[in-house]
Amino acid sequence: MTTGISHFVPTLALSVLTLTCLLAVLAVGCVPITVVPTPHPAPTLEGPDPFAQNARLGRGVNLGNALEAPREGEWGVTLEEEYFDLIRQAGFNSVRIPIRWSAHADLEEPYRIQPAFFQRVDWAVDQALSRGLLAIINVHHYEEIMQDPDGHRARFLALWEQIADHYRDYPPELLFELLNEPTGSLTPRVWNNLLAEALQVVRRSNPQRTVIVGPGYWNSIPALGQLRLPADDPYLIVTVHYYNPFPFTHQGAEWVSGSQAWLGTRWEGTPAEQQAIQRDLDVAANWARKNGRPLFLGEFGAYSKADMASRVAWTAYVARQAEARGMSWAYWEFCAGFGVYDRVRRAWNQDLLRALIP
Repeated sequence: MTTGISHFVPTLALSVLTLTCLLAVLAVGCVPITVVPTPHPAPTLEGPDPFAQNARLGRGVNLGNALEAPREGEWGVTLEEEYFDLIRQAGFNSVRIPIRWSAHADLEEPYRIQPAFFQRVDWAVDQALSRGLLAIINVHHYEEIMQDPDGHRARFLALWEQIADHYRDYPPELLFELLNEPTGSLTPRVWNNLLAEALQVVRRSNPQRTVIVGPGYWNSIPALGQLRLPADDPYLIVTVHYYNPFPFTHQGAEWVSGSQAWLGTRWEGTPAEQQAIQRDLDVAANWARKNGRPLFLGEFGAYSKADMASRVAWTAYVARQAEARGMSWAYWEFCAGFGVYDRVRRAWNQDLLRALIP
């Protein structure tokens, strides 16, 4: 999840009429919307077409606050087998599994990942794949590399060497994502060099595995222009994250300084608010079209301190606008502070679920 400050449009009080109209739109048509791949030149591929893979990702959800916590359960979420059934039955196509490998690996060479942690990740991946869900595993919350990229370069590459080798025989329904939200001292220039090295490591054991890569500055859309990908690697999907307007989506977020002052911010769905989202997603879609890469909206969501009506309206609008531009997506997240599922009540937040899966 991003903690970067984003541009925003000041919002007004939510009008009953606007909300009624938005909810009416959500209620119309229960036929699922298929993510259509962006037209692209058809290269000669021996492995899975990344555009087809991206279309298969479709509508997904992040299993956040679990395996990317310092220890699973510390942030209130422990993954359960039932969750994968619920996700599949609700109509989602994929899960993104954020993972803090750096908390479960040695600090000295050869930077060995703990076998017991590998087994836990295996379990989560297998739960997803056995239910027909595509699964994305990433390197998440590697905070040290954001502060000292040079000092952690060898460890980061060693982690990917182990992860890639461990999953080399898994089916193409398992995708790798190199790193969540590069930021800090891991500038776009530094990240471009490191991602190229990491891809070389992955390709030694997984030459045709679909790999997801995002730009710097928290995977932000404005940073796409600085992203440099190896031109000779066709098996890539590009990811961005979206939380605009930030004072709405992160109001009251305990980890964001000053966010208490944003409490009460609403999202009305006014023409200006809608156009701001359209402009942002157009920038991403135009970049993807120009560069011939499929695009995955890897995170978007509004924190639970926002009123539910605004969350529902914003979530539905972002999801439909992403789909209209050929993007797959994964909502942040399943059952914690942004959750579409209430793990205490053991029930879906139905309005939010319908916003995602009409």
